[in-house]
Amino acid sequence: MDDLTRRDFTRAAGAATALNYARILGANDRVRVGYIGLGNRGDQVHDAFLELGDNVTAAVCDLRQDYMDFAVKKSRANPKKYGDYRKLLEDKDVDAVAICTPDHWHAIMFIDACNAGKDVYVEKPLSLTVHEGRRMVEVAERTKLVVQVGIHRRSSAFLKEAADFIRAGGIGEVTVAKSYHIMNEWPLGIGNSPDGPPPSEEEWDKWLGPAPKIPYNKNRTYYNFRWFYHYSGGQLTNFGVHYMDMIRWCLGKDAPRAVTAMGSKYVVKDNREIPDTLEVLWEFDGPTLVVFSQYNANAAPGNAQNSEMEFRGTKGTLYVHFSHWEVVPENVTDIARFARTPLDRVSERSYAPSKKPVISPKSAKGSQDTAFHARNFLDCVKSRRKCNCDIVTGHLSTSATLIANIAHKTKSYLEWDARAERFTNNEAANRYLQYKYRAPYRLG
Repeated sequence: MDDLTRRDFTRAAGAATALNYARILGANDRVRVGYIGLGNRGDQVHDAFLELGDNVTAAVCDLRQDYMDFAVKKSRANPKKYGDYRKLLEDKDVDAVAICTPDHWHAIMFIDACNAGKDVYVEKPLSLTVHEGRRMVEVAERTKLVVQVGIHRRSSAFLKEAADFIRAGGIGEVTVAKSYHIMNEWPLGIGNSPDGPPPSEEEWDKWLGPAPKIPYNKNRTYYNFRWFYHYSGGQLTNFGVHYMDMIRWCLGKDAPRAVTAMGSKYVVKDNREIPDTLEVLWEFDGPTLVVFSQYNANAAPGNAQNSEMEFRGTKGTLYVHFSHWEVVPENVTDIARFARTPLDRVSERSYAPSKKPVISPKSAKGSQDTAFHARNFLDCVKSRRKCNCDIVTGHLSTSATLIANIAHKTKSYLEWDARAERFTNNEAANRYLQYKYRAPYRLG
């Protein structure tokens, strides 16, 4: 079913469910969701839940009144509005929360939500630091609440098929998995907004939260925060977490054993901190080399199919696109590679023609719609089962990208002990696994 057809079907089914739910189960059986953070991604997540009929928007929270008003208008309900997320968490009419704030707020809000007894849908990346992520795992396991990390590809049926196919040996032994974030933002990027007085000192202070108090800059707020390290891990954690999670899923691996990274802000003329060009390499047991390529000053395709990800196996290559994947077979021979010699050109000429495909082409289409992920969360809230992207899964995929940023920052090749969550060959790099919160904020 293509994206448009699936969306139409889901909306129709959701509308029918909403109309019938009060009669079948009663209005009180719907999951009452509170939304914290209603900017770009928060709005998208809200839309995903609105496609489904067995939940209701019970409350919304944001620093911006216009964001809340927009969410209330589309909610088909009468949600309460809060300027302070802690007040929303105190609301007994809220069963679960969706946290879609900037990354540097995720850990504090998540832990507070768990301690308030709320099930949590929290957007990716799970955390800003590895230490935060580990603490979030501990709290989730202690409170035994339902948690879904917003790496929504985990709820996509056609991507699950790809992961199952690779893990079953469908393309042979995978030696390289690559992913790409390609977009030409040269020359102006996000622009060069100057520092200056904030429209509201109170709003700026609340937006910063645990991050350092620095002069206001428009580019540091709301959507553009992703280009600054106090609030985000850049595109490496924004897009890279999605790709890393898919790659781990397909490889059946938990964590890398080493990582290194090179790149910088080379040519884009804005006030960003993150690179406009970056290459990251991780090594997993297997062994398998994993690569993230971020090219933001050139938009030429990263591979033959211009796909988001590619898995290179001994029998074929699987290319993952946004709404389909495809396997291209390798040509292989049973003849050993010969030593080239002027005395035997016959063997040389016969080697290439002896190669034949060892697998058949294969492909599948589907959707990565966030509504599938919302559906899984609501089902698990009711059944109390583990979500498709549980807290540990989200932490492992986020941590792999966070340690890559540390490798880039320290200009190092770092060996990673995933069990201890520490670097074994560079003690100085370990200090970047956490940061000191601005008073009075603390990690619960």
